[in-house]
Amino acid sequence: MELSPRTPVVVEAIRTPIGRRGGALRQVPAEHLAAFILTRLFARTGFDPASVDDVVFGCVDQVGEQSVNVGRNAWLAAGLPVSVPAVTLDRQCGSSQTAVQFGAALIEAGLAQVVVAGGVESMTRVPMLGNMDVHGRPYSPRYRSHHEVVTQGQAAERIALRWDIGREEMDRFGFESHRKAARAVREGRFARELEPVPVREYAVEAGEGGAAAKDPAPAPELFAKDEGVRMEPSLERMAELPPAFAPDGRITAGSASQISDGAAAVLLMSWERAKAEGLPARAALRAQATVGVEPELMLTGPIPATRRALAQAGLSVRDVDLFECNEAFASVVLAWEREIGPDPERVNVNGGAIALGHPLGASGARILATLLHEMERRDAEWGLQTMCCGGGLGVALVLERL
Repeated sequence: MELSPRTPVVVEAIRTPIGRRGGALRQVPAEHLAAFILTRLFARTGFDPASVDDVVFGCVDQVGEQSVNVGRNAWLAAGLPVSVPAVTLDRQCGSSQTAVQFGAALIEAGLAQVVVAGGVESMTRVPMLGNMDVHGRPYSPRYRSHHEVVTQGQAAERIALRWDIGREEMDRFGFESHRKAARAVREGRFARELEPVPVREYAVEAGEGGAAAKDPAPAPELFAKDEGVRMEPSLERMAELPPAFAPDGRITAGSASQISDGAAAVLLMSWERAKAEGLPARAALRAQATVGVEPELMLTGPIPATRRALAQAGLSVRDVDLFECNEAFASVVLAWEREIGPDPERVNVNGGAIALGHPLGASGARILATLLHEMERRDAEWGLQTMCCGGGLGVALVLERL
């Protein structure tokens, strides 16, 4: 496809290693973690941060250490120029993918030439749903008069029932996620996208805020590898895990994403600006889609979002070399595969959130970093990433490697 001056392109996409809840990143506040990855983004590219037009960051549980516009706070905590604005948004699990999509839209509209997009989440220090009871609970009587309130786990179980996805199939999917991620770790496939975190430099003292700060154990010197991957997964052990969301349920901890900590950042530019700066336009963002679906099922959004993004790009499923469908739950990806029909060998080739973890607000930008670098490793032309989001939403985008 032809490039126009305003075509949004990816110059760089990087991420931290993903930490387990209560793991290596337990003493690092989200603001510090995001500040670190922003600093590394500019160190990698050599681009002047003062020339950034806007910063768009995703974060889901915006309370405590992650509140008051954590994207802006991270920018300032990194010592970056005060003249650059920032915003933090919440589209649940799709927050940082939406940040990328919003940044690309600003560039295509001619309202910006350079945007930093990304996301962060410390699910250790700010527990999931930690913002729900601060001043009353969501889901008012008016909402409930239209829709049943269900949890994501309940929605994932309903998807398994509707698409007739059995326990054994989902156990196998979780096993394969760990197996593929373990292979990727052994082969160094994540090396180019990862920025090891000097934990002690960014950690806070024990007792200084956050849910994990009471832990007196010393932080590691350097955190360099995703913490949740089981290098020798056992299908037999996974089969012994109890159901996670219902006594007779099909989904277990082995077929659901891990609660995690992490951050990721993407440098977006117009093709014209990247060319003028002498920076590599590594991939063009060719299409993006955001959809709403029934809140009672909640997690089926990747299905219509993928169809819309493919139509916008003028592509068929067969044209796409690599897919990333976020592994919130195994049933989500398996239902999406049944409806969309991709070659399974092209889906989540290095594992996904079941093995790597799912730091909610960071996952979309993390997936983009993984997708871009794997496309380059394979000399692939087209990539598509898609995510389900709480509340009944779905996002998808299409990358063309240049």
